[in-house]
Amino acid sequence: MRIVSVVGTRPQLIKAAALQPVLRRFHEDIFVDTGQHYDEAMAGSFFGELGLAQPSYSLGLGGGGHGDQTGRMLMALEPLLTAEKPDVVVVYGDTNSTLAGALAAAKLGIPVAHVEAGLRSFDRRMPEELNRVVADHLSTWLFAPTAAALANLAAEGITRGVTEVGDLMLDLAARVSEEVRDPAVLAPIAERLGIPLTPGHFLFATVHRAENRTPQAMTEWSALLGAVASRDRPVVLALHPGTRAALDAAGVTLPEVVAVVEPQSYRTSLALQLHAAAVLTDSGGIQRESAWLGVPCLVLRTTTEWVETVGGAGSSAVLVGLDRGLAVREMAARAPLARSEEAAAERAATLRLGGSGAAERIASAFPVSRDVAGTRA
Repeated sequence: MRIVSVVGTRPQLIKAAALQPVLRRFHEDIFVDTGQHYDEAMAGSFFGELGLAQPSYSLGLGGGGHGDQTGRMLMALEPLLTAEKPDVVVVYGDTNSTLAGALAAAKLGIPVAHVEAGLRSFDRRMPEELNRVVADHLSTWLFAPTAAALANLAAEGITRGVTEVGDLMLDLAARVSEEVRDPAVLAPIAERLGIPLTPGHFLFATVHRAENRTPQAMTEWSALLGAVASRDRPVVLALHPGTRAALDAAGVTLPEVVAVVEPQSYRTSLALQLHAAAVLTDSGGIQRESAWLGVPCLVLRTTTEWVETVGGAGSSAVLVGLDRGLAVREMAARAPLARSEEAAAERAATLRLGGSGAAERIASAFPVSRDVAGTRA
């Protein structure tokens, strides 16, 4: 089949890196990057690091509000899809790029395939929730990562074209997990920060969602990070450029125990999670990466689409929102300072990740033309 794959953000590049090599064994794949994550530190380095082919089209459409950005993407994607005449458009996840790709294809009568279909936080205040719901209802192929996602789709009356395939992000994490077990990978970051990064003696954090960029929210999560950290166990905050700009505009100052770094490469981000005492994040991707790595995770949200990681006995993550007192209690219970070095060393020594096989299931779901099959044999 002739496929146009639409990406735009770091998490989507991670998923595409797992799927693209397999997809291209059987199909013609035209790779489109909307540029939603337009900063070189946010996305540019991922192509080389993850072995992704350079995009067939780089649209450079980052920045702006949700409506403005999505509108510009629609205007750029419609003529592109009209010219390329794909058999299917593949979209990933729940971003503005996902929504624009699905809408542009559907309006042109091109079938849509949604990777990570069926995820629900049941919080319509989240732009991501709206994006994923619309994409699912426009899709012909719906690739669900979990049984819970499958059940969500069935509850909305979507049963045709639905397949539980596993998680592409797990596949990529499994591929590189052996490379991040050695804490020596932390040395370059420690040198830049001027602080030691001994396993178990630091916390790792990311904050990027729109709801956490209001002045009140930034004041609250900044204080929360300061409350759970100490001089003996500082926070390493990989700061999204949009969050950095919002902090500067609001005049919010981070506590001294928070050390800011630029967004990290994929492997370095995994290593920072694995060797940290705990992770604090509002990212769905890091929430589930930390679960696979076995690292305690405090989720800076009150809802999550990755329900498997929270709530159950022995779950790795807990929803704390911006409740400072709750975060302090959960950190003390899940990552006590006295045991954090031992726990981090044990995690690294015993880490063994297996892939889910999602890429193979997705690629095989699309019909293979006789011509393509012959050339790939």
